[in-house]
Amino acid sequence: MDLKEHIRSIPDFPKPGILFYDISTLLAEPAAWKATVERLAEAIEPYRPALLVGIESRGFLTAAPLALHLGMGFAMVRKKNKLPGKTIKHTYDLEYGTDTIEIQADAVEPGQRVVILDDLLATGGTAAAAVHLLRSVGAEVAAAAFIIELSFLNGRDKLDLPVHTLISYDD
Repeated sequence: MDLKEHIRSIPDFPKPGILFYDISTLLAEPAAWKATVERLAEAIEPYRPALLVGIESRGFLTAAPLALHLGMGFAMVRKKNKLPGKTIKHTYDLEYGTDTIEIQADAVEPGQRVVILDDLLATGGTAAAAVHLLRSVGAEVAAAAFIIELSFLNGRDKLDLPVHTLISYDD
């Protein structure tokens, strides 16, 4: 099954000049979504993670069903002030400013093998920040996986770990 056929492209969203790759149409097609989860499972199983970590917010849609499929736990990396309880945060630079992500302090055990998931890898800034955050709490980040990669933005170059993607757009 060609998963690319189930991705909708929306021009000028969220601002003019941006072409947004929407996974809503993939999620709405059960056979395509099942194939996506199964292919991601095949890609990350060799890393033997104990926990999958989804990056807000579409990374939750990717990581949670995959964790269930693989019989393992799921944790969330979210924007600041979105998680209850004690959190650990990491602030990182954006093209114009900064952003902060957090994880609950007790979400990952020191030495625990994790794989990071999100729907899309673009510039790699948020994924690199998630890797940094997880390592700061003692996680062993084994790999990262994404449904879509915008390879022309070279985001994987910011990640010093194996990166798996199912769909690539080259321009």
